[in-house]
Amino acid sequence: MISNLRFELSFKNITQLENKLNFCKLNRIKNLNIPCKGPIKKDFFNATIKYITNNHQEFNVTYHYSLYHQYSQNKEKSYQDLLAFLKNSYSNRNYEILLVSGSNKKKNFEVVNVLSKIKEEKNLQVKLGIAYNPYLNKYYEETLERESLNRKLSSGLINSIWFQYGTDIKVLQNEVNYITKVAKHKKINLFGSLLIPSKQFIARFKFRPWKGVHISEKCLCSLDYFYEFTRDLVCLYKKNNITPVIETDFASLEKLDSVYSFFRK
Repeated sequence: MISNLRFELSFKNITQLENKLNFCKLNRIKNLNIPCKGPIKKDFFNATIKYITNNHQEFNVTYHYSLYHQYSQNKEKSYQDLLAFLKNSYSNRNYEILLVSGSNKKKNFEVVNVLSKIKEEKNLQVKLGIAYNPYLNKYYEETLERESLNRKLSSGLINSIWFQYGTDIKVLQNEVNYITKVAKHKKINLFGSLLIPSKQFIARFKFRPWKGVHISEKCLCSLDYFYEFTRDLVCLYKKNNITPVIETDFASLEKLDSVYSFFRK
C-alpha cells in the first residue's frame, strides 16, 4: 500500500515547489496531487503545471481544478478556460484531473453543470475525478450529496471518486457501500483523504477548522485516540481498495516516517 500512496503538495512559489519535488525524488515518492487553493490558483496554478511538465515528468500528478478559484470574468470565459485545460491534458497525457466546484460554489457553474457541457463537446475524450463528502448529511445537514454524485456518474466522464476526510468510520463505510452499489458496472478508482495526527495539527485545526471536514472531539482532545482512529481508517481504506492521499505536510524525514508508520505491520 505504501507504494501506491499519493501525497498532496503545498507551496507558495516555484522554489518551494522545486525543493519539495526534490525531496519526493530522493525518497522515491512518485504519486503527487497539486491542489487549486490558497496561492496555487490562476496564473500560478498554470505556471506550476508548466514547470512540472517541463522539468519533472517522472511524477504521476493529479491536478485539482477548482471551478471557483479558476473562475474568470463570467461563466462562458471560465468554461472556455476549463476546456483549454482539458484539451491540454488530453493531448499531453501528462496529468490526471480532479474537478471540484470549490468551497464557495459559483451559481450554475458547479461540477454537475460543466459535466453536461463537456459531454456535448465533439472530439474531446477525457476522464475526470470528482470529490465526495460522506459526512455532509449527518454532520452538516446537507442532503444532496448522493443526488449530486449520481448526476455526475451519469455523465459517463468519471473514472475516480475522492473522499473528503472525516472521523466517523461507520458513516464512511456506509457511503463506500452505497458508491460500490451504484457504480458496480463502472470502473471507478477510489481515493481517500488521510491526515496524519500531531499536536501541531490539532492546535491548528481547533484554531481554524477546515470547511466541511468533520473531526470528532475525541480525536481533537486525545492524540492517542487520534492515532488509533487513523490506524482504523487505514485498515478501512485497505479493505475497500481505497488509495490514501496524504494531505498533511510530509516534507521531512521525521514527518515522512510518521506517515509510513501507519502502514507498517
